Amino acid sequence: METKTVAILGTLDTKGEEFAYVRTRIEAAGLATLVIDSGVLGEPAFASAISRREVAKASGHALEDLLATRDRGASIAAMAAGAAVVVQRLFQEGRIQGLISLGGSAGTTIGTAAMRSLPAGFPKVMVSTLASGDTRPYVGTKDIVMLYPVVDIAGLNLLTRRILANAAAAIAGMVLQKDTEGREVPKPLIAATMFGVTTLCVTMARRILEQSGFEVLVFHATGTGGQAMEDLIADGYVAGVLDVTTTELADELAGGVMSAGPHRLEAAAKKGIPQVVCPGAIDMVNFGPLDSVPKKYRKRLLYVHNPNVTLMRTTPEECAELGRITAAKLNQARSSVAFLMPLQGVSAIDATGLPFWWPEADRSYLDALKANLHPRIRLVEVDAHINEDGFAQAAANTLLELMNEMAGRGANTA
Repeated sequence: METKTVAILGTLDTKGEEFAYVRTRIEAAGLATLVIDSGVLGEPAFASAISRREVAKASGHALEDLLATRDRGASIAAMAAGAAVVVQRLFQEGRIQGLISLGGSAGTTIGTAAMRSLPAGFPKVMVSTLASGDTRPYVGTKDIVMLYPVVDIAGLNLLTRRILANAAAAIAGMVLQKDTEGREVPKPLIAATMFGVTTLCVTMARRILEQSGFEVLVFHATGTGGQAMEDLIADGYVAGVLDVTTTELADELAGGVMSAGPHRLEAAAKKGIPQVVCPGAIDMVNFGPLDSVPKKYRKRLLYVHNPNVTLMRTTPEECAELGRITAAKLNQARSSVAFLMPLQGVSAIDATGLPFWWPEADRSYLDALKANLHPRIRLVEVDAHINEDGFAQAAANTLLELMNEMAGRGANTA
């Protein structure tokens, strides 16, 4: 059986001793290693399989130019971009089965940039002095294991040897694990979005889809959840999308804390896979504790969901804009797409007698959507609340219909 290989990426000029130790530990576990040098300050401590000159070239820069400018920030950015290109190429060629890196802010920036270029499920371990803080800029939407080294990575001692050995064992364990799932025929994947206020809908729809032979990946629509889903769709993992909860669009519009960025609701259209889209929780914009709500919104309709989350009701004007935004994104679709509108409320607190019940706002969303949606896109109005079984069944069954239609077209052209 061919020996698997772990790529070791890092700055061999400043942390050569530590990387050499990690390499020894990984090889002791029975794995091969491939070292990639991303240092730009001085000469590397030992030879690498891929030199720092090659990494710089992969980003479109000459190493000599980076050294001459003495601009640390620009050099880090260039090496991060180059490392991502190099690692992605090695992955595509099947030459590596895992990636490990270690460092401070510079090393973490370079290492995680490369890791984010790799698909979910590919083993990735980052030993970082930044791992105890906000890791979102480094992890993004990928399954990167961040390990905090407790002390700075500056030489080998009793503590750093143990922690680096743990990191080496972690990546080795990930790479060496047996693929028990590979013996089963994989089920096609469907991506779905959910919020606490749309849980009943998604839970019912998920059961229907699972009973029909699909596996459902549910993403929490908290910003990173929507981004993660869009990335997986773009990477080709997903066969269909049940986008019940498009609330992240409201946060992007109004400056809430759970925006998934400007490209939310675009990947499925570009990928050409069937999708059913609903306006789940577009009645709300998310903020933190009540005192964190921006001053300009203090007189708006606010609802304290819990001590750490305050919800702001979207106005008819904002809902109309959300309808236009949604239509523009769906109009890009190259494949089967349907939009389902629940006429009796779009979230658990948007119903008769509840805090966010505002029929005029929901109607303005629907009117704007209708006015801007391309005629080829199916629009279904369902006289039910989003969390009623009837709506969930309609959403799941519509997606199944779209997927069957696409499968039929594929069979006809085969």
